[in-house]
Amino acid sequence: MISRCRRWAWALFLILLCPFSWAADGDYRQVTGPCALRFPEDHADHPDFRTEWWYYTGHLKTDDGAHFGFQLTFFRYRIAPPAEEETWPVTSSAWRSDQVYLAHAAITDVASGRHLYAEQSARAALDLAGVSLSGDTVTIAVNDWTVRIEPALQRLAASSDEFAFELELAPLKPPIPHGVNGYSRKGDEPAQASCYYSFTRLVARGHLAVGGRHLKVSGQAWMDHEFSTAPLAKGLVGWDWFSLQLDDQRELMLFVLRHSDGTWHPASSGTLILADGTTRHLTRDEIDVEVTRRWRSPHSQAEYPVGWRLQAGDETLEIQPLLDDQEMRTGASTGITYWEGAVKIAAPDKGKPLKGLGYVELTGYADAFDAPM
Repeated sequence: MISRCRRWAWALFLILLCPFSWAADGDYRQVTGPCALRFPEDHADHPDFRTEWWYYTGHLKTDDGAHFGFQLTFFRYRIAPPAEEETWPVTSSAWRSDQVYLAHAAITDVASGRHLYAEQSARAALDLAGVSLSGDTVTIAVNDWTVRIEPALQRLAASSDEFAFELELAPLKPPIPHGVNGYSRKGDEPAQASCYYSFTRLVARGHLAVGGRHLKVSGQAWMDHEFSTAPLAKGLVGWDWFSLQLDDQRELMLFVLRHSDGTWHPASSGTLILADGTTRHLTRDEIDVEVTRRWRSPHSQAEYPVGWRLQAGDETLEIQPLLDDQEMRTGASTGITYWEGAVKIAAPDKGKPLKGLGYVELTGYADAFDAPM
């Protein structure tokens, strides 16, 4: 971003979060090696790290074939590192908290050509927001938006003036760690990394309200959970991230870390998940992304790639968005403008009609993305 503090639209967040953004990385816990993830504990929060997110996307359809994309993302930011908090004045205020939570939700209504989104923000005080682990169930909440992660089911609920959804997601595969045992490099230094895993194929069912309609929906979804402290490596302006679910029951995650001149950082990588849940790590040399089409936002004037020819290992995939305008302008929460969109997939060079669905996230096109990971 041009200014870190300009990210936060509300005066409260200016007060709370700008000191946090400038604090030294070393005062927070660092990710420096394999994460040894354990569940259900690691579905919950990791408050000693600076930032964390739980991220859901997916495709929903009605019985008559209407197609919708959805997104629900919860962000946790630690306001100040432990060493700085020791200097805070002692107070018994119920508002006091060292964590702030923010959330984004969106619906892409393909038939109407509309992308609708909403935001929430709250600090982890007075039961306004937070994460709890009770038995084997993790609950994440920001105001009345919630996620419940249970062993066999994940439940999502979010609503706004324009849409609402309640979904149940059943995982078909176990949590998939990325990188080296969940240790996902994002730069040259060991601490420029995150702990990162995904549920790459969840069966979705539930209800969606949009455009005055109340719809029963079903489909498929993807879940990411990532936590870290370090920012992107110096010189990086953003990333292009792909989560792709192929019809042959394989999935592909990959991210491209971009320099300001458009070149990729060597830490760019991916994971291919086979039908039986086994995985193959893909290095920078095994992936390539060619942009086939671009779109300029009439809202932010940012120019985004919105068509791709992706090479991952031996596979070539053509990717197109279901709607060009899936830009998120989040001035009331994170303050970041990014593109988060539902896409469709084809493999034109293959003899078999391989297809699929997915989501793509594009950051750093409206402004350089210098926020923490």
